[in-house]
Order: sequence, then C-alpha cells, then structure tokens
Amino acid sequence: MSDRSESSRPVRVLLADDQPLLRTGFRMVLGAEDDLDIVGEAGDGVEAVDLSRRLLPDVVLMDIRMPRMDGVAATRAIIDARLPVRVLILTTFDLDEYVVGALRAGASGFLAKDVPAEDLVTAIRTVAAGEAVVAPRILKRLLDRFAETLPDPDATPPKAIGVLTEREREVLVQVARGLSNAEIARVLSVSETTIKTHVGHVLTKLGLRDRVQAVVLAYETGLVRPGA
Repeated sequence: MSDRSESSRPVRVLLADDQPLLRTGFRMVLGAEDDLDIVGEAGDGVEAVDLSRRLLPDVVLMDIRMPRMDGVAATRAIIDARLPVRVLILTTFDLDEYVVGALRAGASGFLAKDVPAEDLVTAIRTVAAGEAVVAPRILKRLLDRFAETLPDPDATPPKAIGVLTEREREVLVQVARGLSNAEIARVLSVSETTIKTHVGHVLTKLGLRDRVQAVVLAYETGLVRPGA
C-alpha cells in the first residue's frame, strides 16, 4: 500500500454493517471529513468481501455480527485474498472471543461501537497509514485473557524474541505499551523515521502482520506484562 503522506487523495472507506441506520450514521460522520471518501456499503459479510474485491477500498469498517458471513470470516477472506485492503473491526465488550478471532484473521484494529466520532476518524486514518489501532478498553480485556497463561517474567526470553537487536526489543516494548512511532521516537531520543524502520524490522523478523500482533506477542512471551 502506498504511503499516504505522499498522496493527497482521500482515504477510501467501505462500510460493512447489517444495520442501515448505523451505516447512515457512519456515513454522516465520515462524510464530513475532506480526506475520507465512502466508496460503498455492505449489509453482510459476503457483500463486504465482494465489494472489497471490486472497489479495493483502503479501509473496511467492519461490523462483527452480520448475516451470511460474520466480520471475522469476512476479514479472513479479505486478508487471504491478499487485497491491498485493511480492516478496522467494530465490536462490543461482550464479544471478546470475536476480537481474538478477528486479530488472528488479520484485522488491523478494533474499536467499540460507542467510540466518539473523532476517535473513529483518527483510527481510520491511522489504519490507512499502515498502523494498527486497538481501543484501550478492548486491549485491556484482550490482554486479561492472556494474563493467566503468561510465562514467568524471570524466565529466559523465548527464542523468537532472541532474533531482535537490543534496540528493536526496546521498540517492541514501547509498541506493546501503546505508543505511536512519534511517541517512541521521543522516548528513545531518535527520529520518527528511525523508529518506523525498527518497527518494520521487528515485524519482519517475527513474521507479524502489524502492530496489533506485535502487542499480543510481547504479552504472550512475557516481554511486557499487564499493569507493568
């Protein structure tokens, strides 16, 4: 996907939700932004996959529960098809199992349906730029699921983490704490471009799709622990 900082074209968004009223609300909110363009609407997962193939939006705003095909299956179909499309999942707090499933399917972000409009707009821009977004409350609940099976913090780091340089490991820790590239750059006193390069190396070396998976791996391996 091209670097959106070098392009003036709007972010192309596909809305996928089985409730027409919600789609109308999203269209009103997002349509007010000059840099966002709603290119289509899908009422179920099958239609979301079909429109993703035909329209190639930058971001699909994907509901979890939809008829014919749910949001997790639709996300997996889009990712498996290697489309230049990123998926931002909308969920509710009683659907944690879907959050985990969507993460494994390749979603680039998770937001609650009651998210403020400005946060939704920011999240779409962030995902379109190639980064990942997880609402803090959802991330906390997600990590709580991993907490019970996390390894001993005093144990030797797993072999997978061993392929990282010391600086790359530092960057992964900061990513896991939810910091953006700009924030990590300030913490480590280097340029944002340098951090972007380090993050790319971390994802490549660990075989990860994006920052969301990097966060989960950091917690699963005990590199970072909940509440730390």
